[in-house]
Amino acid sequence: MTTPWIIIATIAGYFILLFIISWLATRKSDSKDALTGGNKAPWFIVAIAMIGAPISGVTFISVPGMVLAKGFSYLQMVLGFIVGYFVIAYVLIPLFYKRKLVSIYGYLEQRFGASTHKSGAWFFFISKMLGAAVRFYVVCVTLQLLVFDPLGIPFILNVIVTTALIFLYTLQGGVKTVIWTDTLKSFCLIMSVVLCIFFIAKGLGYDFSQMCKAVAADDTSRLFFFDNPKEGTYFWKQFIAGIFMAIAMTGLDQDMMQRTLASPNAKESQKGMIVSGITQFFVVGLFLILGTLLSIYAKSKGMLPSDMSNYKSDELFGSVVWSDGMPVIAGILFVIGLVAAAYSAAGSALTSLTTSFTVDILSADKKQNDTKLASTRKLVHVAMAVVMGIVIIVFYAISNSDAISAVYSIASYTYGPILGLFAYGMMCKAGVRDRLVPIACIAAPILSWIIQWWLKEQFDYTIGFELLLLNAALTMLGLFIFKKNNSKVTE
Repeated sequence: MTTPWIIIATIAGYFILLFIISWLATRKSDSKDALTGGNKAPWFIVAIAMIGAPISGVTFISVPGMVLAKGFSYLQMVLGFIVGYFVIAYVLIPLFYKRKLVSIYGYLEQRFGASTHKSGAWFFFISKMLGAAVRFYVVCVTLQLLVFDPLGIPFILNVIVTTALIFLYTLQGGVKTVIWTDTLKSFCLIMSVVLCIFFIAKGLGYDFSQMCKAVAADDTSRLFFFDNPKEGTYFWKQFIAGIFMAIAMTGLDQDMMQRTLASPNAKESQKGMIVSGITQFFVVGLFLILGTLLSIYAKSKGMLPSDMSNYKSDELFGSVVWSDGMPVIAGILFVIGLVAAAYSAAGSALTSLTTSFTVDILSADKKQNDTKLASTRKLVHVAMAVVMGIVIIVFYAISNSDAISAVYSIASYTYGPILGLFAYGMMCKAGVRDRLVPIACIAAPILSWIIQWWLKEQFDYTIGFELLLLNAALTMLGLFIFKKNNSKVTE
């Protein structure tokens, strides 16, 4: 069996499993359950699901490759994630449960008004659609090289087919399907990474002790960067940015929070959040160890060019495991991990976009009965799938950096206003002129870009992921300018 057909068979098997899980999860469910998961998910299932939830196909492909240029610096940000997860657990989760929110952006309406609510929902829509499209685009490109190009299938058809499959398995199940498929995803990811580490170490002739020594001695395993505050890899920039990235991209993201809000109560939800946050550090560590081993293997086989300036690090993982010297099982494990990460992440994004658009923008849950709500949700789900497919095609051949950096760069601009809205709401007692809030939310990313450009031009200072904080601060400044005194605050 040739490589493309092995990959197709692997993907087909995984999708059959997804459809079975989706069917089992949706029995005896109604439209409300599709939006909330029935609020019956055990905390340990949510914790397992949340381990894999932030890991997309981009993480699977890009994190191992990024060690070539940035070492283990990503773990500095992940340390910040853990702190951010504690903030989410003990600040945001009690707030969301107290207010009995289906969509977390309902808080903005309760606190400020309809325009602020819509602003938060639209920025989430833009953030999640762009972020999910970048993540899924990278996977589509990888599958195009490995499968569709050898079979003469164009990229557009690749996107249409894979988006259609994701649409089908998430159409009926909603949040319940997301939780259970993410549990499967977490298992497949960890299994595939651990076994790939085993096969690559075996290919290098290492036992466990030799592997550990080789990874520790290699230049790509450098973890802490304290030497140059101007660089994006500087520890404190990464660590602090990680805290607020976690708060914004998990705690203030309907896609991430729809899982933990499916728990019966706040205490159960907090357990799942904290356990998943700590465990994620070790999972990302496995990806980086794998990256160093991939680098050592590629160098030993002459697979890396002498001039690395134009080398796309996202190609490292796939090129090594499908090379002649590796067993076929290593390539199959790569595909299992890739499709588990990519398709579950894309399915989760579609579900959260559907929920947010239905609840926050259309307010259908307040206006329609269950039958009409089910019909509306399905129509919105179709629209979200179509838009995502179009955005992926537009992204084709644009990115020239490692994709994980592209994802966080986009997030710094689009999640900044969301972080600013929630921070102002929880920290400031004053209300705002609701109709003027969209102006503050739009102005903040524009001013952030100008400031980022000016600092680079004038002082050669690179604003890294801390751009998110600048963006949020500018949003809060705008809200302060538009504040409304003597307004009643809903506690």
